[in-house]
This record gives sequence, structure tokens and C-alpha cells, in this order.
Amino acid sequence: MRRHPALALFAAIAVLACAVLLAACGDDNNDNSSSSTTATTQAAEAIKSNPQNDNVTIKVGSKNFTEEFLLGEIYAQALQAAGYTVKKDLNLGDEKIALKALRNSSIDGYPEYASTALTSFFGVKPQDIADDPQKAVDDAQSKFAEIGLKSFDPAPFTSANAVGMLKKKADELGVTKISDLKDKAKDLTLYGSPECRQRPDCLVGLEDVYGLKFKKFTPVDIGLRYEVLDKGQADASIIFTTDAQLATRKDIVTLEDDKHVFPPGNPIFVARQKKVDEAGPDFQSTVQMVNGGLSEKVMRELNARVDVDRQTPKAVAKQYLKESGYIQ
Repeated sequence: MRRHPALALFAAIAVLACAVLLAACGDDNNDNSSSSTTATTQAAEAIKSNPQNDNVTIKVGSKNFTEEFLLGEIYAQALQAAGYTVKKDLNLGDEKIALKALRNSSIDGYPEYASTALTSFFGVKPQDIADDPQKAVDDAQSKFAEIGLKSFDPAPFTSANAVGMLKKKADELGVTKISDLKDKAKDLTLYGSPECRQRPDCLVGLEDVYGLKFKKFTPVDIGLRYEVLDKGQADASIIFTTDAQLATRKDIVTLEDDKHVFPPGNPIFVARQKKVDEAGPDFQSTVQMVNGGLSEKVMRELNARVDVDRQTPKAVAKQYLKESGYIQ
């Protein structure tokens, strides 16, 4: 298995945390992880199973890409460790499908990004989203509350869309920022997720704010967003700033979003208020506890274990929880 550059550091941190603070980081002979991933030099507090949660069932959902699968698994496994009966529906579709599932009680909660919620659900223009991530989270939480949903405190990492290109293509065109594409887009093919076509923080924003008119926009499964670049099908592709490939590949560049069409967003777990009341305080505190180690560097590493090393999101989520000390 290929070893990522950051892994040695993560492993050292995990070992130091266990040795110095006498915390159990967990050991599993069946764990195929190439190293340990922890977010801090302090050992995490282990999740305690509460017998009072035994009779409460929580159904965790997620959207349809790697990072969401991972977050959904992390929350589901953590809630199970807290004593809840947990069910999962981790491939719902795009954000509108996920929100619909939440509001019709098909699921009890799922991870959403503050910026996506503001633009896609509440009509906020990307350039009007606060630059301060906490202010953006506060605004999203306030909007969710208005429609009867409870959104928990965010994970520390932020994620955003980006326009990615092969470095040789960007060099050939002489572009470093999105506005450089103004007179070139008419000859270029852009690939993105199917919902990108309707989103203001995706194709709509590129057209309306930057004035770009691409030769062609082609919808593609999110998992193929780099493959279409490698195969020469796409001149540019909508990627994510937390993608593992951005840490492991030197032949990919992201163009500067100089007009701020792609606002960064922290993930927040959004839940039905009725389920929050039924589940008691362990529901919210458990989700927020395991959020603590999810820095951008760690999230890229977890994404890499799935997208590059081809481990399952379920296995990688378990590795994260064990290596960080949340579960034994």
C-alpha cells in the first residue's frame, strides 16, 4: 500500500499522545491502515456507552461522495458507541434530496456544509456569504432553526468547490485564476457533478459572476472528477479543496477563485428537532466530540485512504475513531 507523506507525522503524534497521556489509542490486528491519524497531541476522551440510549434509534444519512460517506460513518459509529441503535442511509444523492429525506423523517440527521445550505436552501448568493467561517455557520444554523431543524456545532475543517486543471493545461493556457478563463472558456469543456448545473456556487456562479460560457458542460459522477482530466475528456473539472489528490498529486492545480464564487464551508450535522429531544444530550455531544479531530489535513488523509488506497469508508471511519481514542 502506498504511504502518504503526512502519515509518519500522524503516527508519531498518535504514539506520543498515547505514551504521554496514557490514553488508549486502540489496537486492531485487522486494521489495514498504513498509519495513525490524530488531530492533536492530546488524547481524545473515549465515548461512553449510556444504557439510557438503548431504546433510541437514530438513522444517519449522507450525500453521495467520499467525504460525506466518511462523515456519515464516523457519526454513525460514534453514536452506536454511545449506546444508540443506529441505522444508515449513506448514499442519498445531492443536498436537496438529503434535506427532503430529513424533513420527511426518512433520516434523522446528516452532515451538510454551511455554505451549501446557505446557497442551495436559503437563496444566499455565494459572494454574500460571510468570510468568517463561524459567521457563515451561525447564519446557516439560524436559517435551519427557522424551518424546525437543529444544526450542531461544526467540524473545524472547511471544504469548497474549486476549478481544477492539469498543470500542463493551465500552463499552456497561461491561467492561474478563474477570471483568466474569460476569453478561453468558449473553447473548453468543463465537467462537474450533475447538480453543479443548477448551483450558484458551481456552474451558475461561473456563468453569472465570471461571465464564462464554456464550450460544453458535462455532468459526471463525483468519483470520476480526476479521471476525466487524466483521460483528456475535460479541460477543467469541479473538484473539492479537501480532495486527497491535491495533497498527493503535483500535476493538478486549482485556479484562484478571485471573485469568491466558491465560499468555504464547515460541515455541520443537521438533525430533526424531535429526534434531538428524544435522543437526549448524548446525541449532540457525541457528534461534536468526534468532530474535534477533523482538521483539513486529517480529512484529506481520510479521503486518501478511501479514494487512493481503496479502503471502505466504514473501515476508515473506524480507524479514525480508534486512532484518535474515541473508541477502544
